[in-house]
Amino acid sequence: MKTLTTLSLATALAASLSAPSFAEALPDDDWLRVEGNQIVDQQGNPVWLTGANWFGFNASERVFHGLWAINLENAMADIASRGINILRVPISTELIYEWQSGMAAVPSINDYANPEIAGKTTLEIFDTTVALAKKYGVKIMVDVHSAKADNSGHFAPMWYNEELTSEIFYETWEWMADRYKNDDTVIAFDIENEPHGKPWADSPYAKWDSSTDENNWKYACETASKRILAINPNVLVLCEGIESYPKDGVTWDSDSSKDFHNYWWGGNLRGVADHPIDLGPHQDQLVYSPHIYGPSVYLQPWFEPDFTYESLMEDAWRDNWFYLYEQGVSPLLFGEWGGFMDGGQNEKWMTYARDLIVEHKLHHTFWCLNPNSGDTGGLWGYDWKTWDEEKYALLKPALWQNTDGKFVGLDHQVPLGSSETGITVSEFYGNDNPVLDIVTPTSGSAYLVEETITVAFNQRKSSGANIYIDGGLVASADSSPTTITAPAETGSYLLELVAVDSAGIELSATDSVQIQVVEEVIPDPEPESDIACVPGEADSWTDGFVLNTVTVTNNGDSAISGWEVTLNFSGGNAFDSGWGGNFTAENGGTLVTVSNLAWNGNLQPGASASFGLQGTHSGNYVEPTCTAN
Repeated sequence: MKTLTTLSLATALAASLSAPSFAEALPDDDWLRVEGNQIVDQQGNPVWLTGANWFGFNASERVFHGLWAINLENAMADIASRGINILRVPISTELIYEWQSGMAAVPSINDYANPEIAGKTTLEIFDTTVALAKKYGVKIMVDVHSAKADNSGHFAPMWYNEELTSEIFYETWEWMADRYKNDDTVIAFDIENEPHGKPWADSPYAKWDSSTDENNWKYACETASKRILAINPNVLVLCEGIESYPKDGVTWDSDSSKDFHNYWWGGNLRGVADHPIDLGPHQDQLVYSPHIYGPSVYLQPWFEPDFTYESLMEDAWRDNWFYLYEQGVSPLLFGEWGGFMDGGQNEKWMTYARDLIVEHKLHHTFWCLNPNSGDTGGLWGYDWKTWDEEKYALLKPALWQNTDGKFVGLDHQVPLGSSETGITVSEFYGNDNPVLDIVTPTSGSAYLVEETITVAFNQRKSSGANIYIDGGLVASADSSPTTITAPAETGSYLLELVAVDSAGIELSATDSVQIQVVEEVIPDPEPESDIACVPGEADSWTDGFVLNTVTVTNNGDSAISGWEVTLNFSGGNAFDSGWGGNFTAENGGTLVTVSNLAWNGNLQPGASASFGLQGTHSGNYVEPTCTAN
């Protein structure tokens, strides 16, 4: 819903900063995912995406507007120091198709202001932008703003045309997903900007239903997202809404505007209630993304008469998109909101929108940095260096900050801007070490040779664990539980887990447990003779126990001259010593064979003998099983 106007070349800004260089790759641990109506990092910590738009790659210039006046690195450093933790970069399908086809052109920029990128192609400048964003702790959201590389391309209602087909739309997204799948600077893809069209008046128009029609935006966004996530399952995908959605009982064929709920281009998400996006196993990468604007862009019905925060919620916000947040269906990210500071109705609307964002920590990218946005203006002045401080003051409370006013980035290693202006996510949540605790197996657990062992662990601030047996790596687990194979030889082994981040880099948290591997099956707990064996009550303390009486009873019809039973301990319990019998311990004391002494082996029918023992445990006493041999 914006009008773009092009400025003439302004006075060049000299620059002497060198192009970015990264001798060492940073850990790839900044990918995000969705939990309910929150966006969280790989450790499960909620994050807040608070950014802005910088357009130009979508336009006929095919590169950021303003590079005729400012240095790219200076601009990125400035953006970061002001608290913009994610930059939405509008682009066109046509430009990506040129890149994919090896036809990237060299754009017109001010070489004097930008000696580092002079002579570079549009793709090389985009890659330089990504590198600079990484350097200053900023994340990138790529937004396909239109099919054509055109300053007015966004006025076209569809994501395709006769030349740039739906299939090209999908394939160019796949190309982008593959190119940046190993760089967590490019953290989100906004599939298409503002699909729109009035069903009763326009052809084609974007609709939202469960069909596979070419103009069904729900199907197109779902299809593109699935194809992207098949290549990079870690990137966030954003689906915007449409313009008009039919009222209950109305079909898309109606020729009356009164039969439709009408809203901003890309802002009408009523259809999700009836036809939600389904990304299968990757549903936790989906974010719904409406666009909202004030009366200076268009005097919508809900701005009349004198609107309030409450009237906006009831007349425009809740039914079109806020219900998705209220019901926990999805986070919301306003890909565009903003406008002129007119001292009147539009400024009042911007304040209400800002308050909504702050109250619920809704994600957003402000429209825009560019001063040459015809119906909103920008955060930058027309020299592309100074800021509209009044507009920035309105925006600033909606930027993620800690208690001392530093801006919080989405990177875990690089502070946003610099250590003077920003901090990392890790710093915001504290630098305590990651925690990892083994749940199973417990100490002393016995397994057959080459049997499958299930390893379960609790984790916090880690993405998984490396599993070692006696110091040798046997598996890397990205989730709990996981399975490994027991060693091929009997004996006692140390099973150790070391926490890792999403890049597989080992962290400081470890936990270990002793396991036993045996050749034969542990005896069936059901007795196979007339001898019954029953453990009595035990006395237990912090790490030990005494089992005073284990009773052996002859339930047969004839006398016996000897008996033998087996005790099997679990749960970290193990035998130490005993009395009243002959004891043979195996597997670290978890398997104990007890036979009679000379004086207590002869038992008449119904008669009993007893023995006792003591042992250790690593947590709680667990009664052993006792079976006759």
